[in-house]
Amino acid sequence: MIIDTSKYTQFIKSEAKRLGFLSCGISKAGFLEQEAPRLEDWLNKNRNGQMSYMENHFDKRLDPTLLVDDAKSVISLLLNYYPAEFQNPDSFKISKYAYGQDYHFVIKEKLQELLFSIQKYIGEVSGRAFVDSAPVLDKAWAAKSGLGWIGKNSNLLTQKVGSFYFIAELILDLDLEYDYATTDHCGTCTACIDACPTEAIVEPYVVDGSKCISYFTIELKDSIPLEMKGKFNDWVFGCDVCQDVCPWNRFSKPHKEPLFNPNSELLSMSKKDWTEITEETFKIVFKDSPLKRAKFKGLQKNINFFQ
Repeated sequence: MIIDTSKYTQFIKSEAKRLGFLSCGISKAGFLEQEAPRLEDWLNKNRNGQMSYMENHFDKRLDPTLLVDDAKSVISLLLNYYPAEFQNPDSFKISKYAYGQDYHFVIKEKLQELLFSIQKYIGEVSGRAFVDSAPVLDKAWAAKSGLGWIGKNSNLLTQKVGSFYFIAELILDLDLEYDYATTDHCGTCTACIDACPTEAIVEPYVVDGSKCISYFTIELKDSIPLEMKGKFNDWVFGCDVCQDVCPWNRFSKPHKEPLFNPNSELLSMSKKDWTEITEETFKIVFKDSPLKRAKFKGLQKNINFFQ
């Protein structure tokens, strides 16, 4: 059977666009040689803090052929989440990615539909969808497939739309046409490094996860260390500082995904509203939201840190 890689590649990219993805890039599945020593060094320096899951499946993180039998291609996809409206500026802040419904469910559904379309169009194709809940180095694959470059804040950046988007993958046992990596456009800029409230960007392109506000407010189950008092700039779930100051995010455009639209109450909430929030209100305002990961008690712990 002759495989028309060009025709199949064009079909996949047009389907990704139809489903609302910002962009789609494709790489040949294989071992990520350049990432291996970086990941090992990062783990050896305990930059994952209590995120012990980062130590699991080391080989699988670097080689998608261990995740999908006979994997040939890694399809990387970006989905915009930049909002049209923002929170009350005098309130406690949550990361913009958490304004709407949990992206895991929204994207997984789109990926399953994309896989179904591919199977319907091409025939027997096996693959798996990944949305940051499996051991896949999504930023590395997105950069490898030309969707952007990994910036000094360790986020994937693009010249056209900045960095406010989710990254997901579809790994297939199908040969396709492959894209090429793009060049780095951070230049001499150090805006993200200079602005980080907790100095988590320990050197250009290296973030110490255990110093990041997102780590303290989402991942850390223990009490937030007292030495962090006064450094959180009102962030109670996640942090967008290194993205907000990035010059490339001047080009961010509002998303078109209704499921990412925030509950209207969220945008108008004051610090008093946050402090007095009940579990019942939490369940209504943050129904199906990423904030459910922190749970009501976790959110309370973060808010109380400011008292």
